[in-house]
Amino acid sequence: MTENRIATVRPVEESEATGRVAEIFADIKRTKNIDFVPNMWRVLATHPVQLEQVWTTLKTLMHPEALGRKSSLDPATREIIALAVSATNGCSYCVNSHTAALRKQGVSTEMLGEVLAIASLFNMTNALAEGYQIEPDVLPPWG
Repeated sequence: MTENRIATVRPVEESEATGRVAEIFADIKRTKNIDFVPNMWRVLATHPVQLEQVWTTLKTLMHPEALGRKSSLDPATREIIALAVSATNGCSYCVNSHTAALRKQGVSTEMLGEVLAIASLFNMTNALAEGYQIEPDVLPPWG
């Protein structure tokens, strides 16, 4: 018996969502301007407290405009950071999600390559600096 699984737990189908989970699903679709609830959120919905916590934090930081807040970072910069961290952490789901979000914002293949090249460069130089335990000689100013 083979079953097409997308996670280690059975995700909550949109049609099965009730109460707070249904409200969060609707908010996700509205905030992200999409017509479906992505798998990540459907899986997190198996633990509604976790779903709410992660969505609230993500919405606050990645979609502050939806909450009437102004961010110092533009949406593409926020997504670029998310992509670089996701690639570094080896999260295929997140790499695909944030790449799709960046493409939706008009980011080119060339720019995506540059983002990943810089992320990989600093993974290497960070590992070298940490491995050699190099003492910092340039410090940021206080304040």
